[in-house]
Amino acid sequence: MPEQKTEDYYDVLQISTNAEPETINRVYRLLAQRYHPDNQQSGNESKFRVITEAYSVLSDPEKRARYDVLHQQQRQDRWRLVASGAQTENDFEMEQIVRLSVLEALYTQRRLEPTSPGIPFRDFEKLTGRAREHLEFTIWFLLKKRFVEYDDKSCLSLTVDGAEYLEQGYRSNLQQKRLRAANEPSESGS
Repeated sequence: MPEQKTEDYYDVLQISTNAEPETINRVYRLLAQRYHPDNQQSGNESKFRVITEAYSVLSDPEKRARYDVLHQQQRQDRWRLVASGAQTENDFEMEQIVRLSVLEALYTQRRLEPTSPGIPFRDFEKLTGRAREHLEFTIWFLLKKRFVEYDDKSCLSLTVDGAEYLEQGYRSNLQQKRLRAANEPSESGS
């Protein structure tokens, strides 16, 4: 059985995780008849292949035991993702802060060292306090937006689009601060 199989064999056979061997055999026979390539009405070679693969694993007690360990782990991983959904808003905010931190570091590097404007990816772990695997999404996003690029030394460097984005965000924040400051005396004076 492949270690990284994404198919849920219990779903494929439409059975419970604690199905008895007789149930597995009976369901397999029904599905195999329905999807066998020789069946003119409902034959489907790819479905038949997956059903047969699921049956070969779940009908063998030793293979099933190994599969059940992996299956349980996959289910726990899925539930962990669902459970962390409540923290999504905080994750979005944190991701935006990290993106801005990366852009600000690259902006400063480009301004201070124009002949060497890039920063190696590994240095961002120290600069942001985030592990490499947590930064991969951030860097992917910034690359796709064309705010950063890899130079010929495999260092990240800021693009013109990235600099403009950062400056525009700064101007927008500065304008909001000015508006709040201008409104504060009139609000307290009312």
